[in-house]
Amino acid sequence: MTVRAMAGEINEGSVPAYYREVYEAIRCRTDERVQVEVFKRLLERSGLSKTALSQIAEHIDCTDGFLTKLTLYKALALIALAQQGKKPSPKLFIHELPKPQLGGPRELSALRMQPAQDDVLTISQTFEQLLIKDTIQVELIPEKKGLFLKHVEYQVISQRYKISVYRRYSDFDVFHEVLLQKFAYRVVPALPPKRMLKGVLTSMSEREFIEGRRRALIRFINLVARHPLFSEDELVKTFLTYSGSDVQTKLRDTCKKTGDEFMTNRIATQAKEYLPADIQAQFSTSRELIKNIHNSFQRLRDRAEKMAERSMENSTDLVQFGRELSALGSDASVLPSLASSQSSWGTLRHSLKSLSEEFGVLSDKAAQQGRREQDDVVEKLNFFLDLLQSYRDLCERHEKGVLHEHQKALHKYGMMKRQMMSATVQPKEQASVEQLESRIVQQESAIQTMELRNYFSLFCLHQETQLIFTYLPITANILGAFVNSQVQGHREMGDVWNELQPKLGCLFGSNNGLKPPI
Repeated sequence: MTVRAMAGEINEGSVPAYYREVYEAIRCRTDERVQVEVFKRLLERSGLSKTALSQIAEHIDCTDGFLTKLTLYKALALIALAQQGKKPSPKLFIHELPKPQLGGPRELSALRMQPAQDDVLTISQTFEQLLIKDTIQVELIPEKKGLFLKHVEYQVISQRYKISVYRRYSDFDVFHEVLLQKFAYRVVPALPPKRMLKGVLTSMSEREFIEGRRRALIRFINLVARHPLFSEDELVKTFLTYSGSDVQTKLRDTCKKTGDEFMTNRIATQAKEYLPADIQAQFSTSRELIKNIHNSFQRLRDRAEKMAERSMENSTDLVQFGRELSALGSDASVLPSLASSQSSWGTLRHSLKSLSEEFGVLSDKAAQQGRREQDDVVEKLNFFLDLLQSYRDLCERHEKGVLHEHQKALHKYGMMKRQMMSATVQPKEQASVEQLESRIVQQESAIQTMELRNYFSLFCLHQETQLIFTYLPITANILGAFVNSQVQGHREMGDVWNELQPKLGCLFGSNNGLKPPI
């Protein structure tokens, strides 16, 4: 068979039938391409030397681990030439394309890779491995103009990249936007609000709001940087390391170059093959369980917050108690003659005044306890809650996004088909019928793409569900932090109280029998 083309080109319509048989035998079931690993198995059947195989590889272009149909045809022609003892080169394609000796289509179909379900679906990282991926600090750098806060800037410090960059809230906002565009099928944590909601100002100062937002940004960026997929993505690296002034443009350009995950993931179009048969049932069960876990952790967080608040209130009460003692001891009023002869009030006043310092120390310890409970317990609970909420958001995106769009497309397709049937019954203009046929073909293609996206969305949901369960050992981490904070707090407070007790004995001693009971 002669190829009527320039040297190096292959026309699909004029290749030997055997080429098409090989392609159909080894191509992906749901894709138009051939996996590189399958092609390597095919090469092993050729019996060619390593030198010949290297020469063939020089002319083969593999994109994202795949060969296109025409690339495979080109490879088959090169294999055949090498088997004939010729140096494999596309320049020889102007002559007849020979048939390679590789075996029959049935034998070759065994080379096709079967879905490695465990390898693809399972998240192999442990909770500890996720935590050590990176630890990021977000420090506040306020810029002031006169007496008013102009805007807030953050110093973002990545332990992994050993670098710090400066970011505004708007930079975080754009980063979140492009991250959601690229990974719509993954758990992307939400950002804290940019401004205080109306009515919040009455119970929270602006600086308290800004500090709360800083903490939320820390949780957001650490969840992103520790995600198995995000952590290795160029988008995240750019946000954490790019020091130019146009970081928002850089982030958008990075996203535009690659497209969303469905366009770049090598198994996106084959996701259905890797999913278990009862994926819908598994999804429903997992979603309900995670919803219950989320609700329970919300209640735990609310209690932990109240405990931290009580510690801070205790700090305020203790220091106020000390101040009242000091004020009582500082009262310089002259005692009446009736009391002065029988009272040691003058000595007691001096003793009371000196106690305010100890209560100041107790107040500091209580405040430290409150901060530990907030930082080590409440923040860890909020961290996990942010992850759980992002999972629930993902479930909603799946149902309201992919599934909803798929249903709309099917409805539109049904309407077109009915119009087409009407056109066959009633005479229509030829141009109108052809336009309708063209629209039906386009809609069929759109539906096929949406079906593939739906399966890929379920595939990602399956993995993200595993991610939630991988994070569940954080429960022990939180409980450990809670117990440690209580042990440390009670020990420190107890030490101060124990020091205060003998001092009271010395201060009041046998004076009027005022020695406190033990």
